[in-house]
Amino acid sequence: MKLCIGSRGSQLALWQANHIAALLRGEGHTVEIEIIKTTGDRLQEVTFAQVGSKGMFTKEIEEALAEGRVDLAVHSLKDLPTELPEPFALAATPPRVDPRDAFVSVKHANLAELPEGARVGTSSQRRRAQLKALRPDIEVVEFRGNVDTRLRKLAEGQVEAILLAAAGLDRLGKTDWVRERLDPKHFCPAAGQGALGIETRKDDGATIEAVAFLDHRDTRFAVTAERAALAALGGGCQTPIGIHCRPSMAEGAGDEIFGVVASLDMGQVVRIYDRSPAENADAVAFGCHAAVLLMEAGAGPLLAAGSGVVGGAA
Repeated sequence: MKLCIGSRGSQLALWQANHIAALLRGEGHTVEIEIIKTTGDRLQEVTFAQVGSKGMFTKEIEEALAEGRVDLAVHSLKDLPTELPEPFALAATPPRVDPRDAFVSVKHANLAELPEGARVGTSSQRRRAQLKALRPDIEVVEFRGNVDTRLRKLAEGQVEAILLAAAGLDRLGKTDWVRERLDPKHFCPAAGQGALGIETRKDDGATIEAVAFLDHRDTRFAVTAERAALAALGGGCQTPIGIHCRPSMAEGAGDEIFGVVASLDMGQVVRIYDRSPAENADAVAFGCHAAVLLMEAGAGPLLAAGSGVVGGAA
């Protein structure tokens, strides 16, 4: 089968598209990649808070998908809205890689060792809020650009450290920059972080069948729970909310889920932890229950306070 993948043109996006293309070719398909520039790519010098975020990395790719110019899109799953527009389906979620946030620095070994008043770069409100909760003394600097751009700015000394998704650094072979991988118990990742999402048209049965082998059961469960929790809280990919689901470390136990809702304005963070039944767990119900626990723990006022704030989850 001949397939065309729609992808952003960044180094990381192309790595992801080429990774999926190679797997599809291994199944005997002919695959090409079409590079599509998105709103988020065009507005590199504008903060997320100024332009909003809904669909800024997916809109133009979905337009190409709807028009039939491409057959599937490969996304970083955390960039996809929790509810896809009607013509589209999340056809596959390949095996997830490291979902954690990474502390990256030239001079400092970990977050705790940063000197008082240190400057840390991030474009993510979620990271910013959790960082300020752990280290109120730190100055957080708006940092946009692709991975190489951010690493260059760090090397130039514009900041003492940056926070990035570990998955992107791993995929690009830049793990030598990583000083610390932050435990989700204390620094909760974005919903879907570390996972890819393969998006197709709902009515394209042939493409859906072609990519079905890419779907990974444990990853699908985890990201479905995370996205259900995010949707129940009314959050998008740019809200200061972290949700992470993973298999429990305890023998015979079900999956476990971590959640955080943070407020930059109020300087507060609400965290929860829950564990699913060992068998027959429903991912959506598990995620929605996590959202209920967050609300019961006091997330409501924080969400209300931050309802007018959008910032990157990159």
